[in-house]
Amino acid sequence: MDARGDETGQPGGYAAVDVGYPEPGRARAALVVAQAPDFGGELAEYVACVTGVSPYSPGEFYRRELPPLRAVLASAGPFRLIVVDGYVDLDPGGRPGLGAHVHAELGVPVIGVAKSLFRAATHAVPVLRGRSVRPLYVTAAGLPLPEAVALLRRMAGPYRLPEALRRVDALSRGTPPRRQPGMR
Repeated sequence: MDARGDETGQPGGYAAVDVGYPEPGRARAALVVAQAPDFGGELAEYVACVTGVSPYSPGEFYRRELPPLRAVLASAGPFRLIVVDGYVDLDPGGRPGLGAHVHAELGVPVIGVAKSLFRAATHAVPVLRGRSVRPLYVTAAGLPLPEAVALLRRMAGPYRLPEALRRVDALSRGTPPRRQPGMR
């Protein structure tokens, strides 16, 4: 697969996902889908609300996140690439994080973009965007890590967090996302 564009003729869009928890036992999953890997231009947005969500359990974050993500990802697809808010793998030995579970379940490349450093994730590549001095931490499954880093750098938006991830974060919280100039 070539995640840089549609020249392979493979169907599907590029997805960014996030999950928020408005109250105990409930989750609100958000999905932004674009036709280009930079998430520029027209974006489709989806939200799914799920009840019966398990409480957070250290080291098993994916158990809480996967059911809401399954629900929102069923709204659209197929996908060529999914960007998750979090890690693909949690350490250099490959201990699976949320992104690894999404990759295993859906069989598409996944880029993990974390906003804070997980101490054991010494393999994650720090990436600076915009004028920020705080890096994002990138991991990947199904595509080479240097390609994942390059895709993150090219993603639309002038700030540390790419616009697609800002939008899914706002949608998952239930707040209207602020659109950036030039975004439709």
